[in-house]
Amino acid sequence: MARQDQLIRRLSAAIQGEVRFDTGSRALYSADASNYRQVPIGVVVPRSVDDIIATVAVCREFDVPVLARGGGTSMCGQSVNVAVVIDTSKYVNRVLEVDPQQRLALVEPGVVCDVLRDAAEEHALTYAPDPATHSRCTLGGMIGNNSCGPHSVMSGKTEENIEALEVLTYDGARFWVGPTSEEELERIIRAGGRQGEIYAGLKALRDKYADEIRARFPDIRRRVSGYNLNQLLPENGFNVARALVGSEGTCALTLHARTNLVASPQGRVVLVCGYPDIYLAGDAVPTLLPFEPIAMEGLDERIVGGLRVRKWKLDDVALLPAGSAWIMVEFGADTREAAAQRAREVMAELARLPQAPSMFLAEDAKTQARLWSIREQGASATSMSDVPGEPDPIVGWEDAAVDPARLGDYLREFQQLIDRCGYKTSLYGHFGDGCIHARITFDLRSEAGLAQWRAFLVDASKLVVKYGGSLNGEHGDGRAKSEFLPIMFGDTLMQAFREFKEIWDPRHKLNPHIIVDPYRADEHLRMGPDYQPLRPVTHFSFADKQASFTRAVEHCIGMGKCRAKQAGTMCPSYRATGEERYSTRGRSRLLFEMLRGEVITDKWRSEEVKEALDHCLACKGCKSDCPTHVDMATYKAEFLSHYYETKARPVQAYSMGMIGRWAPLAAALPALTNLVTQTPGLRSVAKAISGIAPERDIARFAPRPFRKLFRAHKSKGTGDRRVMLWPDTFNNHFHPETAMAAVRVLEHAGYKVEIPSMRLCCGRPLYDFGLLEQAKRQLREILDALRPAIEAGVPLVGLEPACVAVFRDEMVNLFPDDAQAVALASRTFMFSEFLVKQARYKPPQLKMKAIVHGHCHQKAVAGMGDEIALLGAMGLDFDLLDSGCCGMAGSFGFDKDKVELSKQIGEMVLLPAVRAATADTLVVTNGYSCREQIAQGAKREALHLAEVIDLAIQRQGSAREQLHHAEKKVPEAEIE
Repeated sequence: MARQDQLIRRLSAAIQGEVRFDTGSRALYSADASNYRQVPIGVVVPRSVDDIIATVAVCREFDVPVLARGGGTSMCGQSVNVAVVIDTSKYVNRVLEVDPQQRLALVEPGVVCDVLRDAAEEHALTYAPDPATHSRCTLGGMIGNNSCGPHSVMSGKTEENIEALEVLTYDGARFWVGPTSEEELERIIRAGGRQGEIYAGLKALRDKYADEIRARFPDIRRRVSGYNLNQLLPENGFNVARALVGSEGTCALTLHARTNLVASPQGRVVLVCGYPDIYLAGDAVPTLLPFEPIAMEGLDERIVGGLRVRKWKLDDVALLPAGSAWIMVEFGADTREAAAQRAREVMAELARLPQAPSMFLAEDAKTQARLWSIREQGASATSMSDVPGEPDPIVGWEDAAVDPARLGDYLREFQQLIDRCGYKTSLYGHFGDGCIHARITFDLRSEAGLAQWRAFLVDASKLVVKYGGSLNGEHGDGRAKSEFLPIMFGDTLMQAFREFKEIWDPRHKLNPHIIVDPYRADEHLRMGPDYQPLRPVTHFSFADKQASFTRAVEHCIGMGKCRAKQAGTMCPSYRATGEERYSTRGRSRLLFEMLRGEVITDKWRSEEVKEALDHCLACKGCKSDCPTHVDMATYKAEFLSHYYETKARPVQAYSMGMIGRWAPLAAALPALTNLVTQTPGLRSVAKAISGIAPERDIARFAPRPFRKLFRAHKSKGTGDRRVMLWPDTFNNHFHPETAMAAVRVLEHAGYKVEIPSMRLCCGRPLYDFGLLEQAKRQLREILDALRPAIEAGVPLVGLEPACVAVFRDEMVNLFPDDAQAVALASRTFMFSEFLVKQARYKPPQLKMKAIVHGHCHQKAVAGMGDEIALLGAMGLDFDLLDSGCCGMAGSFGFDKDKVELSKQIGEMVLLPAVRAATADTLVVTNGYSCREQIAQGAKREALHLAEVIDLAIQRQGSAREQLHHAEKKVPEAEIE
């Protein structure tokens, strides 16, 4: 322990970055997206390349291993080890240069693939390799794994797209590597030093093993297994950079990379071909390849069927043509019209085949994106078994590659092997390159299951070799494949690999036991036979997660979509901070380790878990955006309910969490309340007592709450169509004009509007502080009060999305067996959802411009489709912002300890977009928190959808009245 303390002190003194050897950080980095887990020695987050160099120097001084890590999305276990982890993704992540003339880019290792691609697209160029994790994987990780993606058909693997690397060895040598002529090679060797020593060793290794390399390396596009010794051959230009690609951090660390860029087809279309089964789809690949697609992806019914069972992406799945297996074929050209013309020519040729596939051509970008999302997210979305007792489909045999011309036959034999073992699998992947992904129901939790799995891995490896393939076609060998490389390469080449490793890392300190001298595939499993987690009694039922909080936490498989910096909502706290522990994955990992009890040992009292969850906005973005539907808002509420059993809650739990209790009292004397909360001096005291940040404004109470206004309102509803409007605390006391606008719109739609006879609150803010017993009491009160309406089948319409989410989500999670709760949940609607799906409402026209921000909870439980439909039907010229979370998130943005983070999140997209909008552009959003963030951060008043439609109704009425008056002034004889 004393030596570790010395290591920490030396690292802290040597670098400007962050040195993290605490329990939480070690737990966070103990796993990736694979089946494996090893707790690291510690974590370093460097701020610069110089920090990386200094970190390695200190580790060398203490003789400790080093593991370079990027996005942590590796699926074969190569980004976990007992080592000092260097995470470059937070700071060392820049595109330093793009040279469109030379078609080159210079990047740091932590740069995200999409960041590079976006920079290249400014010049109509792209970085071709784009794995499914392209929104969060880093170039350093892609170089380590030799990553590919769908567009390797167009431009190859990472290997073919690296021009040069600046590398660092464990012993401190730093130099650039790339293609090397024989003259330059001799010059480097003569110059001596560590680089000369390495190059001399590589030259000798090449000369010794050249014939064996030529004989044993498969001649396929996706040979990724092993070290790229073929790149040292004279015919390949002694390319040391490309020889290091795919070495998985075992030989040298990447400090900078110079990448090739290729022309990016500006016009793209996707042709989807449907086949009776995945084997016939595989047979079709040789027919499709001559048409020169830029991507060719296959997927089977098990992927698509899994989405159907989970009722996820059903509208997208409906786009697929008839069949039980599909190939998505992308064509590119200078224009979309040219690409579409090429696709139609292909369709005509395919239609003449004896067994012509069904076909669907997607020409517009949105439809193409929907199709790609099935391919990119389908496997993760179906990664958890819905059948109790059946093993989860996992990544225990990933991305083998064979010659595409033999793909169909390989798939048939592979399925026979699966069937003999009694497994189930999905089959999908990069069919154009013969690379197959499979999620298989391996049993890794029993000794018998492990024995069967090991036997399968041997047989599967032999089958790939039979077809002239590679055990690894994209994701790296890691722990999953390294043990079986001798089956593919033989003893002689395995010795060559050992010598290659020795040349670069003679002390075996860089990511040890990967590729050579490997761990066994069944060592260090994350959830193996020794996995015996805590299975606690909980408030929530987690009925959709097999009635288990532990099972719910296991739903995170580490793919890291929550680390994407753009698109969707998840995860706002990560986007603002770049902190792994503030991502959905990071929080899931901490909860997993809490339940495992080895690293985090204090269970519900864990301060590491508490701190990470404190910075969760409970936006529910992960519930809809995460492919495995992790619901961190619910996990947070559950954890806090237990954490606070032995600890005092913060003052905000009472000032903000129990707003439903004290707001009616304050609203009884609104003038006096507003005097206290709005007057300088007094308001500072009120904020201090309430735990509200000084820079935040306290909302002003309306002179009359909605319930009073409604009682005075003369109903214009006709007929027997009843609807109950939910008067939530916020719209009741702070925005009664919104609720009254909703009443008028619902009446305009032909409904008789009712509200509950007594004052009720759904208790939404209670969940943020784990006040679940109080939340359950309030929901019971609601169910009792609304019983007659529930039994009568009266629909409930909510204006505040967070409240609707309580009824649709939390209530049935707390009371899964309560028929009244289930009935109320099924009859609760968002305002727009009710108007579109139930009322079939046709709104009046409103010819104005608007920007629209979707509330996170609305996106999570209902989506924005109905909102878009209504605004479009009104003729509104609107832009739906891809603004994620507003950052206010109920009490979160008022908390003095979180206000800066709240502002940061708001400033990412939403607030700048609002400020940029013209004065005559409507700002539309439905959430109280969103409206407050906009009001306080951009000084604009946002409107609820109900107010926008009400405005259209009023203008329509005013226009009719003006027309009526005009007609009165015209003599009857002049009226035709």
